[in-house]
Amino acid sequence: MSEQIIAFSGSVLDRADHVRSDPEKLAALTNWRARLLRLDGLAPVIGSDGELEWGTLAEADERAELVFLGLSADGRACFAAVDPALVGTGSTAPPDPRLWQVMGMLSPGDLAVYGGAKALVDWHARHRFCARCGHATRLAKGGWQRSCTNPACAAEHFPRVDPVTIMTVEHDGRLLLGRQPRFPPNRYSALAGFVEPGETVEEAVAREIFEEAGIRVRDVRYVASQPWPFPSSLMIACHAFAESDELSIDRTELDDARWFSRADVVAALRGEPDAAFGAPPPHAVARHLLTTWVNS
Repeated sequence: MSEQIIAFSGSVLDRADHVRSDPEKLAALTNWRARLLRLDGLAPVIGSDGELEWGTLAEADERAELVFLGLSADGRACFAAVDPALVGTGSTAPPDPRLWQVMGMLSPGDLAVYGGAKALVDWHARHRFCARCGHATRLAKGGWQRSCTNPACAAEHFPRVDPVTIMTVEHDGRLLLGRQPRFPPNRYSALAGFVEPGETVEEAVAREIFEEAGIRVRDVRYVASQPWPFPSSLMIACHAFAESDELSIDRTELDDARWFSRADVVAALRGEPDAAFGAPPPHAVARHLLTTWVNS
């Protein structure tokens, strides 16, 4: 089966740290040529050509903070606005199914630009106060930092990225997949969980699989990674081998977990009507894991 492009990766913008670190250079680029990414709340606005819609900085609410996304190929500065209506809200929920349909229209490059913008705007909307002293914070470094306004504190805060392991588990030519309560009917996917303080990626993989399915694993290997802007995670995709196939499922975490044959996985990826389960959607790195396993 063909290799999948990992969604939200491959941004076409130059992040231009030399610009965002220099207020004078950034101000010089904040002109009539600069582009403003149009957003509907936190959702992308897509034009009739199927691409992201861009406007000018004149469209931004005068109260909005402008986040510098980077430079386009023609050297124009690209921004996104933190709408005042979003402040104190943001979103930690999985994406709405309707949003998937909208994002499915975007090219990989546009989807990566949107993902980065969404994660940044969302973070600014939810992090208005200093975690150290509680005072208000202000945007800095073009939106890649927030600084505490209390001179006695002056703490610097940076956009948060949460590492998450997501993994397939193999035993005797079969793959372990599970389903969460929020999944559509009959969908199964790779097990996943946040990396905890003091853990390596390999240790997090082993712990999560044992906690959710009661399986001990070995030979954990890295496969791929994916920025996941819901709200802002880094999915670290891995593959591991199980010591046994005897499951002990944590029903507080999973509705079910099962072993599937290679033929089962192939049928699910092809979307065959009589497939044993429904595969993860194309945007999910879990699908990339399944495809990689089948191709191997």
